[in-house]
Amino acid sequence: MASSADSSSITVCINEALTDDELRSVLAKLESQRDKESFGLVCKRWLHLQSTERKRLSARAGPHMLRRMADRFSRLHELDLSQSTSRSFYPGVIDSDLRVIAHGFKCLRVLNLQNCKGISDSGVLFIGSGLSSLESLDVSYCRKLTDKGLSAVAEGCSDLRSLYLAGCRCVTDGLLRALSKNCHYLEELGLQGCTSITDSGLTDLVSGCQQIKFLDVNKCSNIGDIGVSSVSMSCSSSLKTLKLLDCTKIGDESILSLARFCKNLETLIIGGCRDISDASITLLAISCKSNLKNLRMDWCLNITDSSLSCILAQCRNLKALDIGCCEEVTDAAFQGLNGGENELSLKVLKVSNCPKITVTGIGMLLDKCDSLEYLDVRSCPNITKAGCDEAGLQFSECCKVNFTGSLCEPDVLL
Repeated sequence: MASSADSSSITVCINEALTDDELRSVLAKLESQRDKESFGLVCKRWLHLQSTERKRLSARAGPHMLRRMADRFSRLHELDLSQSTSRSFYPGVIDSDLRVIAHGFKCLRVLNLQNCKGISDSGVLFIGSGLSSLESLDVSYCRKLTDKGLSAVAEGCSDLRSLYLAGCRCVTDGLLRALSKNCHYLEELGLQGCTSITDSGLTDLVSGCQQIKFLDVNKCSNIGDIGVSSVSMSCSSSLKTLKLLDCTKIGDESILSLARFCKNLETLIIGGCRDISDASITLLAISCKSNLKNLRMDWCLNITDSSLSCILAQCRNLKALDIGCCEEVTDAAFQGLNGGENELSLKVLKVSNCPKITVTGIGMLLDKCDSLEYLDVRSCPNITKAGCDEAGLQFSECCKVNFTGSLCEPDVLL
């Protein structure tokens, strides 16, 4: 009896019963970040396991703290050191920090350094030599960077899938050639405001990078039809998003090439491309009717009812449309909706500064679209709140109508 009582009182410490792998399995089953953090509060052993299994981290840290983080989070995959444009700290991330990152976070796959204006080519060279597993890098608005440092990244990080360089004005076609030579799996490239990029650079890029899904060349004023046509032919099956805002050299040839080759295109931004006409847009609408979801063509001054009515009739999966300042568009563009059987799935419509569109046209749209969430009718003299009320237009409860500019705009078409 005594031995039986003794055996029933024996306790087993969980740390002695479970191996590290078994504890990691327990940690993996925790869904919320709060529970995972609580896991690390049990004891030092559990804290160590929780730290080494952590995959993502956002921080504001100097070299000393980065070294401590590298020791603790040895298997980190994603590190976000980006700064806000409105709330940044001085001096922020500098070149010596990048050296610590390259030497301490060998498993890193995603690195966000957006708005870290203190870094230069000297620091980025460490990334190229030390982070061979890197798949995504964001150095947008790091204005000191040039082809020298970024080409080293291209050479050392051959698995790179995403690279964002918005506002890096010193980047030239030389970097695109380096990417073409070394980064054959590149899928996303952001070059907004890189004004030194030309058609030649895009042509070189897609000779080696033919899996591009997302390409942003907004405000790249030297890009024209030759470059866009090269992209559309080389990345015909993969390209889903193309942004060409204010690329004033773009014309019908680019749109016709997209219509011919890029049937999977989902988002097209061509605002400010004033040489584009109805003919090419009509063909694009027919060719990409099944997949096109977002189309921005504000300030495309040659667009009329002809192409817009085709878009509304053909692109039934369209979610967002911007025709602001297309002054030739009238209510007639919406008349074709009356004969259609299918409902529109449009959620965002921007018709600001379209003086020939009236309450009548908006009414025809509402009859075929009950999914609308945002309607921009600013500076439309024939569409006012009083006019809509008088006509008895019924907007859904979830639809925000911007009559005066007092509402925040959705960023889907930026």
